Amino acid sequence: MIRQKRVRMYRIADSAMLMLAITTAVLASPGQTTTSDFLWGAGYALLTLLILEARGFYGLRLHQSPVDMIARVFAATSIAAMVLTFSHAIIDNEPQIAQQTLRLWVFALVFLGAGRLGITFDRARALRRGETGLNTLIVGSGSVGHLIAQRLVARPELGLRPIGFLDKEPLIDNTEERDGLPVLGASWDLQEVVQRYNVEQVIVTFSTAPHAVMLNLIRRCRELGVEVVVVPRLFEEVNNRVEVEHLGGVPLLRAATVDPKGWQFAFKYALDRIIAGLGLIAISPLLGMLALAVRLSSPGPIFYRQRRVGLDGREFDMLKFRSMRVAESSDDFVPQGGMAPGGVEGVDRRTRVGEFLRRTSLDELPQLVNVLRGEMSLVGPRPERTRFARSFEQHVYRYGDRHRVKSGLTGWAQVQGLRGQTSLADRVEWDNYYIENWSLWLDLKIALMTVPALLGRQSVE
Repeated sequence: MIRQKRVRMYRIADSAMLMLAITTAVLASPGQTTTSDFLWGAGYALLTLLILEARGFYGLRLHQSPVDMIARVFAATSIAAMVLTFSHAIIDNEPQIAQQTLRLWVFALVFLGAGRLGITFDRARALRRGETGLNTLIVGSGSVGHLIAQRLVARPELGLRPIGFLDKEPLIDNTEERDGLPVLGASWDLQEVVQRYNVEQVIVTFSTAPHAVMLNLIRRCRELGVEVVVVPRLFEEVNNRVEVEHLGGVPLLRAATVDPKGWQFAFKYALDRIIAGLGLIAISPLLGMLALAVRLSSPGPIFYRQRRVGLDGREFDMLKFRSMRVAESSDDFVPQGGMAPGGVEGVDRRTRVGEFLRRTSLDELPQLVNVLRGEMSLVGPRPERTRFARSFEQHVYRYGDRHRVKSGLTGWAQVQGLRGQTSLADRVEWDNYYIENWSLWLDLKIALMTVPALLGRQSVE
């Protein structure tokens, strides 16, 4: 099966990169190389692989960002290095233990991380070019089932190719209507569908089938060797901090929440201001040059102030370097088809300097002043214009929830590709995901992901 072959490939590739790293580290040592050095290195490589296996590194995930992947490699190689140092000190107390282990750790981290990143990027490119992913069957053809199908079709790099639905009583009568995917049968057709379409992944959403039928279907999938994932009920309230407790044999999910009014966000906002202040000082020469370029590009002010909605629905003036020629009247652009506003709207009035600023997002740098004032954060949902925000609050599901935190220069939705005129509902979903799963690590990850996201795209707004 494709899944098993892929996991086997990952294990072989990681083993090869680790052995190459260990060999390089031992040969690069300043002293005389001994057989013992290679044995300790091989032990370190084996221990690293065991830690990766124990931490679920080889279980295929729906999506894992490069930042998360490197973090897991860092954790595994670091734990292995600590265990090796402790063991080395007990068994063979040499004076150079720390230096030898540090050398092994650095080479293992670099080689293993680079190898896995190379495989991941190559795999993602192949999937985007049309290589077939794992055949995926979706149980339940209701709104959630079709939402899952749409997400998988829109993101082929995830490696799951939806082939159809399994549902006794689908919401649609015609089996070839929505999303271009058919309803392939009911629960009792599972084995036939799995064998006929070579299904390797099943996603269980919501169905009218009884509880016992759904349980039996999941168990039957496991017997057939098919991976199963389940969309939980009340999934809007499930975050990354879910803990499983048991009351007898009944599992209870405790979803720990982050309080946007609590000390964690107070610390985040204080840190934002410190970083923004230091950042403004560091880039002040660049800001001066950009301000001069804007002034010379066309008549008008250097900064463009636009009324936006931020924390708790409060309005503020968001700053940008002016990128367009001054217009005599305000624009009357209205977003259509559930799309968020953004990008170039109406008549293109950008100056040549403005085109460069928008393309590189340098026009956003003055928003560091908004952060310093406490009106914005470095990371958070992007603020929307007042006239749009008031309308969206009335018509878009959970739109107002994104105002629980300060708006940001960059956000989780933006690094996921939801920039400019993209789906508003998707953007709101990602913004609320960020709030409900917030941590300083998530902020750091978004900041790191923003850099590659800026390299080949249009402006955030």
